[in-house]
Amino acid sequence: MPIENELQLRSESKCELCTATENLSVFAVPPATDEADKCIYICGTCCEQIENPEKIDINHWRCLNDSMWSQVPAVQVMAWRMLQRISHEGWPQDLLDMLYLDDETLAWAEATEEGRNDNDAPKHLDSNGATLEAGDTVTLIKDLNVKGTSFTAKRGTSVRGISLVADNPEHIEGKNPE
Repeated sequence: MPIENELQLRSESKCELCTATENLSVFAVPPATDEADKCIYICGTCCEQIENPEKIDINHWRCLNDSMWSQVPAVQVMAWRMLQRISHEGWPQDLLDMLYLDDETLAWAEATEEGRNDNDAPKHLDSNGATLEAGDTVTLIKDLNVKGTSFTAKRGTSVRGISLVADNPEHIEGKNPE
């Protein structure tokens, strides 16, 4: 039986992430082979947002509240990955805290397309060596000149909801509360 037919039966011809019924296709969950148990059946909207992180509509992914409980490991992996990707929003972190994956499924979820774990990615650390996460609040320990302006952020200023610069672990971004 072709993979698509197998996935249609398993998903009842619905997107396995958001339950949409139109524009459905097979998506191989990386790093994956062409086996039905390593693929999911998803809609065009989910597929586009998975493949293009800059196009993510946070509210679309509220559907993960239901799909994360699927008994299909490939669906659990994609739910975990998307919740991780948008965890800075708050509510996804609550879902991640409830989601349980067995060791094998968690290892698959943490694996990337290149075959390395996200744990190998550069870590953003504060001045005390604590790991920083997107959305954290930091307090400046020295005056900083703000790039592109004549403004100086003063020592002791709290910056909320920071963003991490993916390619440089020594940089973070944030908005000055003033």
